Amino acid sequence: MIRIALDGFGSDSAPEPEVMGALSAVESNDDLEIIIAGDEAVLNNAIKKNNYNGSRIKVVNAPERITMDDSPSSIVRNKKNSSMRIAYELVKNREADAIISAGNSGASLAIAMFVFKRIKGIDRPAIATIMPAMGGYTVLIDAGANVDVKPYHLAEFAIMGAEYASFMKGINNPKVGLLSNGEESSKGNDLTREAFVLIKNTDLNFYGYVEGREIFNGKVDVVVCDGFTGNVILKAAETLAETIFNLLKEEINKSLTAKLGFFMARKSLKKFKKLVDHNEYGGAPLLGVNGPVFIAHGGASAKALTSAILVAKHFVEKGIIVNISNKIESNAKNICE
Repeated sequence: MIRIALDGFGSDSAPEPEVMGALSAVESNDDLEIIIAGDEAVLNNAIKKNNYNGSRIKVVNAPERITMDDSPSSIVRNKKNSSMRIAYELVKNREADAIISAGNSGASLAIAMFVFKRIKGIDRPAIATIMPAMGGYTVLIDAGANVDVKPYHLAEFAIMGAEYASFMKGINNPKVGLLSNGEESSKGNDLTREAFVLIKNTDLNFYGYVEGREIFNGKVDVVVCDGFTGNVILKAAETLAETIFNLLKEEINKSLTAKLGFFMARKSLKKFKKLVDHNEYGGAPLLGVNGPVFIAHGGASAKALTSAILVAKHFVEKGIIVNISNKIESNAKNICE
């Protein structure tokens, strides 16, 4: 039985998405148990409203809530009874196997570092996210955990991203690219040029420099960058997908012919929407800490949280943290500062 700790008051619309996501996940998996941390009375009432009488969703009382205005440092010191902190403690105490939160990502990073510590050989944990691409998707790392990085940090990200891509895509030796402003060796800056040498010296399947278009054209399986750049790309891509659909709706509503065309192509358009919908992937793992951590979008839906729960379950079953630790150890001499 895999047990997932869920921050019951992380999302913008909490606790409804968390409760509904948990219910959907246990209904489709007999070997899954979910422990939701949060206001006990509120959570029990939400579960009762959905007529759930099973034993595989449990509630642990956590009276405090973390807001987007709370600073990460103050949260670690002062909000030890928050739903997020209690969920982390459940994993630390081996009462759960992984933690998922749609709350303040800065707080989640700070608590993860404090409670779990880092994997030996990892200096900076990083967020890996799934980006839609031709033929499937690409893993982008780092998507927001580290604004300022050094070359060896990017080498660490490359190793962790490759392990996650191998897990998610079911492939051996995924192809890794380093984001730059051109594919030529003369491109990039001091950071990317030094990182290039370090990554090339690892046992990864290193493609070399890639441009932004390679995130989406399927040429590589992993794209490595600093967290500032990665977060900008992620948010721009999410907004672009929404904008495309809104523009498409406007054009369709302008004529009967367009509406007819939409009706004829509706199945294909639904498939396309599914490919670019972040709810399909649910959460992004924080790689590099000594515990399975998944960070979901603040606006996560029940569907997104169900997806995050199922990915986290599979992540635990495959022992990805151990795999990352072993890979980092085997490449330690090549990526040291």
